[in-house]
Amino acid sequence: MERARKVIPSAQHPETPVYLGATAGMRLLRMENQQMADKILDAVANSISKYPFDFQGARIISGQEEGAYGWITVNYLLGKFTQKLSWFNLKPSKDDTQETYGALDLGGASTQITFVPQNEMTESPNNNLYFRLYGKNYSVYTHSFLCYGKDQALLQKLALELQGASGIVYEPCFHSGYLRKMKMSVFNEGFCARRHVSNPSYYPLFDIEVRGTGNFQQCQQGIIQLFNSSYCPYSSCSFNGVFLPPLQGQFGAFSAFYYVMEFLNLTSQEQIPTKKLTEKLEEFCAQSWKEVHMNFGDVKEAYLSEYCFSGTYILALLLNGYHFTDESWKNIHFMNKIRSTSVGWTLGYMLNLTNKIPAEEPMSAPLSHSTYVFLMVLFSLILVAVIIVGILVFHKPSYFRKDMI
Repeated sequence: MERARKVIPSAQHPETPVYLGATAGMRLLRMENQQMADKILDAVANSISKYPFDFQGARIISGQEEGAYGWITVNYLLGKFTQKLSWFNLKPSKDDTQETYGALDLGGASTQITFVPQNEMTESPNNNLYFRLYGKNYSVYTHSFLCYGKDQALLQKLALELQGASGIVYEPCFHSGYLRKMKMSVFNEGFCARRHVSNPSYYPLFDIEVRGTGNFQQCQQGIIQLFNSSYCPYSSCSFNGVFLPPLQGQFGAFSAFYYVMEFLNLTSQEQIPTKKLTEKLEEFCAQSWKEVHMNFGDVKEAYLSEYCFSGTYILALLLNGYHFTDESWKNIHFMNKIRSTSVGWTLGYMLNLTNKIPAEEPMSAPLSHSTYVFLMVLFSLILVAVIIVGILVFHKPSYFRKDMI
């Protein structure tokens, strides 16, 4: 907010709207403690209201909204909602529909998958949203998996491994030599992890000790157990009985998807096959904590200690959870920014609240930058030619009058 106050001209402060949307972490807190969630939102609203902007309120958005806003952001920045143009981009082409990108979002508490399926008929209406943007209708599939963000997924996995343990957990997703102490209350009180603690009173109230063993294969096997694929009431499901239509088109994967892959140096434009990713993770997870800490000493320990888990979790989520294949993996593009603008749900949230995306197609399609430059050069050349002809006519009138006589 201080940064906004400095960047935005003071004369525009009163007319600058400010919105706050809270996501999965606050959705979880609201389920666990509604009163505490309300107090936090009130405190945040009170703080933001002290600034000279037009504060429009703070609220917790739904998982569907979070997925949809991420999808809007990706396709808005890629220009997928506007018409394709031909003839130097001056005339709309016959095929004026551009295939949209799907959106894959991964946070700490939830993960979202959103895309336009090939078949508009859906077996689960609760997973469908309808948009009309720039004169075109979109039937969008979206689902948000609460508790399957990378932080909550790790807590779920550790809670599963607590079963029968006597206060010590040997964790293959942490590097060998790594040690972490955790309060048992983290598992007993948290909504996501508590489901896997069968008898909380059995476990000690003091710290749980987590010792890393650094084994990618065992880590992967443990993570896959988080995805229950044994039950599906539809023709096809992702996991936990949730409907998922066949994957369609290209996908932009952002937020934690990107940050983890960037750390592993796997975000280049070159398509990275799953085999290479698996080999990279096997090699990284097998390194001792001392070695990793020495090589990446500038990275915060809280993040560095979990990259083995996070990378393995992303691989399992996309392959086992969402059913991408080795072939369709090439359709996933890990992205952080598009044309210098950050990718995430927040821009889509703002575009929706401020009505910046019209429902109907504008009267004339906007010109691209290259078309604009071309037209400017063309009109400049015409103008120069007219001036030259005018100079010749007015400075040598006798030459032109001969023909007239």
